[in-house]
Amino acid sequence: MTETSFDLIIIGGGAAGFTAGIYAARAGLRATVLDEGMGGGQAATSPWVENYPGFEGISGMDLMMKMKEHAAKNLPVEDGVHVDAVVRDGEHFIITAGERKLKAKSVILATGAKFKKIGVPGESKYIGSGVSYCATCDGMFFRGKKVAVIGGGNNGATEALHLKHIGADVTLIHRRDTLRAEKVLQEQLVKDGIKLLLDMQILEILGDTKVIGLWLHNKKTGQEETHEFDGVFVSVGVEANADLAKSMGIELNGGGFIKTDRKMRTSVGLVYAAGDVSGGLRQVITACAGGAVAAMSAYEDVRTPYWA
Repeated sequence: MTETSFDLIIIGGGAAGFTAGIYAARAGLRATVLDEGMGGGQAATSPWVENYPGFEGISGMDLMMKMKEHAAKNLPVEDGVHVDAVVRDGEHFIITAGERKLKAKSVILATGAKFKKIGVPGESKYIGSGVSYCATCDGMFFRGKKVAVIGGGNNGATEALHLKHIGADVTLIHRRDTLRAEKVLQEQLVKDGIKLLLDMQILEILGDTKVIGLWLHNKKTGQEETHEFDGVFVSVGVEANADLAKSMGIELNGGGFIKTDRKMRTSVGLVYAAGDVSGGLRQVITACAGGAVAAMSAYEDVRTPYWA
């Protein structure tokens, strides 16, 4: 096994990880970014981004590759590296990745989060072609169009209201006979005239080259129904990629995201979290901000130990 020593190791190559790498390197820290994929994180799957300052319109993949290229000019960025464990060893952390062992004075967890899927035929096929998991990201493409929001909790209700407010024709679909969303949100759904389809099981997302509708099972009548939609927003929850954090004994919040302070410090000294794994708005711009703050906190703590 080879062993290499760093001031900072950043685990996760999305917007937060790349930004953290740029800031860390410019601050003079010997740092590296490790990503188990090809870089870009969840944002790379977004077909089009219109809310990142400086780009009126750019594909998520192109935006993330620009960030990756920028980061790679400042520090090593490694793809295809799965981190198995992070363990404190005295004044350092030992990061195990396959047969490799790396040593670091500090660690940033930028491991992201994943949207929960409903697991029906057509869901994966039409991601980016009518299936979305983020109304804030993709809602503007469906202004004046007919969309379905799948989910009965607070997030589903909020997504439905957001889409309605930007001009979409919205139907909220839930598998149970009552919504789980807070009463105030349910009242707002009614006030805004959002249609509800309750007791409905999604059988398939229908399409040709893009989404054209849903095949549903009406649990009340036992009948199967087809409804036409231009888009489907799946909103059944988000899960943080927090397995490493759990194994390190890092405190999580009630939603399963890594708990941090305003400087992105976690409950474990010299370990930071940024981006979707720490919750919040879960947008590219906030991930970048978190990455920058985490890197500068690491710089402060490595140079003048905060945790001493």
